[in-house]
Amino acid sequence: MHFKGTKDYVATDDLTVAVNAAITLQRPLLVKGEPGTGKTELARQVAAALGVPMLEWSIKSTTRAQQGLYEYDAVSRLRDSQLGDERVHDISNYIRKGKLWQAFETYERVVLLIDEIDKADIEFPNDLLQELDKMEFHVYETGETIRARHRPIVIITSNNEKELPDAFLRRCFFHYIRFPDAETLAKIVEVHHPGIKSALLTTALTQFFALREQQGLKKKPSTSEMLDWLKLLLAEDLGAEDLKQDAGSSLPRLHGALLKNEQDVHLFE
Repeated sequence: MHFKGTKDYVATDDLTVAVNAAITLQRPLLVKGEPGTGKTELARQVAAALGVPMLEWSIKSTTRAQQGLYEYDAVSRLRDSQLGDERVHDISNYIRKGKLWQAFETYERVVLLIDEIDKADIEFPNDLLQELDKMEFHVYETGETIRARHRPIVIITSNNEKELPDAFLRRCFFHYIRFPDAETLAKIVEVHHPGIKSALLTTALTQFFALREQQGLKKKPSTSEMLDWLKLLLAEDLGAEDLKQDAGSSLPRLHGALLKNEQDVHLFE
């Protein structure tokens, strides 16, 4: 399996090298970068490019590692036993398979996305070390051991909200998605807005990067916010001249797509 990018996703050379290195090493690929730089979308595009299914495990602050393996619903079993339901005699009826279990039991290789791992408790990554290393885990309620039929391609994203444990990092191949330069961003825009007028794109990119480089900005606008902004400009049928007329203004046209908190708006005002 070899990833080369897709027509819907502009992958830089260093990113494709990272994806293929992780596949070759059979290690999880840990992807970091600013929010909105396409980390989650990368997993979807890798699956599409390789022609394999994708399973997505979105992590929240309350997510536990055990939920990725399985959960035992003891409450339902107790209720069914009180009602005399025959299902209680088979404990497997009360085992809910997690995303890792689903990835392990598939008859073909899959891409498993563990999205925003840094949202969870600090112990969460360590609790998955053995399962991601050995590609197996034990189900205590049934006494069975679940082993991966095919080692999934694991892609883990992080927004750097928390430091990840060294033992976990050692088991991953790491890549940081840098914010794209103007040339790469222009290619990304062309994918999402094919046929956009070059004058509008050039002017919009100039204003966008000037905005990002403003000193004291609390949240820099991301790639996804740039795409939203351009979508609004096209919907309003605005051209390069309209943007140039606003060049002397403190705030760009439709700035709500780019600036997401009052501190940054006040900074420009």
